[in-house]
Amino acid sequence: MANLTAAERIPLALGTQQLLRDVSLGVGTGDRIGIVGRNGGGKSTLLRVLAGVQPVDSGRMTRVGGLTTGLLTQDDTLDPAATVGAVVLGHLDEHEWAGDARIRDILHGLLGGLDLAGVGGHGQSIGPLSGGERRRIALARLLIDDPALLLLDEPTNHLDVEGVQWLADHLVQRRSRPDNAFVAITHDRWFLDAVSTLTWEVVDGRVEQYEGGYAAYVLAKSERDRIAAVTEERRTNLLRKELAWLRRGPPARTSKPKFRIEAANELIRGVPDPRDSVELVRFATSRLGKDVVDLLDASITLGDRQILDKQTWRLAPGERTGIVGVNGAGKSTVLRAIAGRQELSAGKRKEGRTVKLAFLTQELRELDQVEGRTVIDAITDVRSYIMLDGKETSASSLAKRLGFSGSRQQARVSDLSGGERRRLQFLRLLMTEPNVLLLDEPTNDLDIETLTSMEDVLDGWVGTLVVVSHDRYLLERMCDRQVALLGDGRLRDLPGGVEQYLQLRAEQASSREAAATSSSAAPASGAGRSAAEEREARKELQRIERSLNRLATTEQRLHDQLVEAAHDHLKAAELDEQLRAVRAERDELELAWLEAAEVLE
Repeated sequence: MANLTAAERIPLALGTQQLLRDVSLGVGTGDRIGIVGRNGGGKSTLLRVLAGVQPVDSGRMTRVGGLTTGLLTQDDTLDPAATVGAVVLGHLDEHEWAGDARIRDILHGLLGGLDLAGVGGHGQSIGPLSGGERRRIALARLLIDDPALLLLDEPTNHLDVEGVQWLADHLVQRRSRPDNAFVAITHDRWFLDAVSTLTWEVVDGRVEQYEGGYAAYVLAKSERDRIAAVTEERRTNLLRKELAWLRRGPPARTSKPKFRIEAANELIRGVPDPRDSVELVRFATSRLGKDVVDLLDASITLGDRQILDKQTWRLAPGERTGIVGVNGAGKSTVLRAIAGRQELSAGKRKEGRTVKLAFLTQELRELDQVEGRTVIDAITDVRSYIMLDGKETSASSLAKRLGFSGSRQQARVSDLSGGERRRLQFLRLLMTEPNVLLLDEPTNDLDIETLTSMEDVLDGWVGTLVVVSHDRYLLERMCDRQVALLGDGRLRDLPGGVEQYLQLRAEQASSREAAATSSSAAPASGAGRSAAEEREARKELQRIERSLNRLATTEQRLHDQLVEAAHDHLKAAELDEQLRAVRAERDELELAWLEAAEVLE
């Protein structure tokens, strides 16, 4: 594969911090690369270097001539005075975007449909929109532009489980072409596994490269660490032997030690499950008794929205449950109801006598009271020791497990980054020794290393856990059960996990579509068109869309063949002619689509 862009021995320092040290790498055609690493380690800087917007100190950067590059940063750069339609589609004529299956897929997947209803419609101003809505608009615009090199910094931020699934499918199915590539920084391990064929880890100024997604990266990294440990052990043993030989005179003849390097899968053979669920439930029951928190025949109404409608949920001792649902479904509201912070419209909340509840919210304001203190003081202010995994654990030891090194424990709370403040918030809650723990989007601002450390700590924590998260990997890793809020006022149990939730959402969408089609068959309005004419127009639209999808597949296949035949001029000319014919047919169908759509306006 040819490189679209490459770096050769590039260093980069920002201020006093050396982010990159003589890094050499390349992004080849067809690459799908995920970047992982600690917060502040240089991931975003590396992405800007690849985009050509961050100069390097020395070394060489090369790019293919005419390379188009698109960069999604974590900064909000949209013009607040512009409209959504102008930002997303303003550079395209209506027949171009309305008749393009790829663009329609993006509008449906990120913005609620062709009418952009999910972000207020075409005429909605950018200014009043939330950060999450603006982020989805920027991502949609970038995907519509379809640059050859797509660079994404945390693209799953502000996307729910369904949105993350859609984005993964789109990148793999629509972007997997031999003439382009994409690179994504992500802390979403499920997403990393779903989209990546290569994983880069930015660590200590180096970029370590691994084949495959997250699972392959973990195995390969474990094997590298194992080899390094074996090598270090051998070096130490050889030094000991050398000292012994020097003491007793001429060395004896010895054979070289042989070390068998096992396959990566051997590393996890015989390793027990992350936690002993039966034992944890037994301990939790002894601490909590049989009664934890019950929502009995509970209803919650917010404005005109029915979050819960006469639902009963009895939390069990040691239960570990994840709540999934689209943004705005009321997941955080249900969590507040469990905590007793959200008033029920009807029904009853009952709490066991021995319950000691802690609630990790999405707000960080509770740290305001300890802004002037050091990290370790802010933790020991709550407690100095807790029992974890059957052992007494000090505040300092627990802080170290969650990424606060000895020196970092002396940092002022006011100087911490967003991710560090989130970790501190979690630590302070754990030090209260709760037996019921509610976590609302605990992955916000946390890197993968911190997430795995948090999961490791909670593996040994005894109590009842309820988690709201869009992080599919975390839900399936930390929770033994999932429940869904689907917008119908019910709490739906998901024996099949997140996969079942996505199927239920797809069924909901199909039902709504069928209902819309049925209602549109009602007698024509003042426009004077009959129901039969509208039915025919709708059928025509569906036929045209199927044809456009077929043509899009054919066009993509011909394009791929054209790239492969770049050095065969006769073959390339023949393919180019076929491609022109397909595009001409597509243009005709797009015009027909617009004509049919006018009937339904």
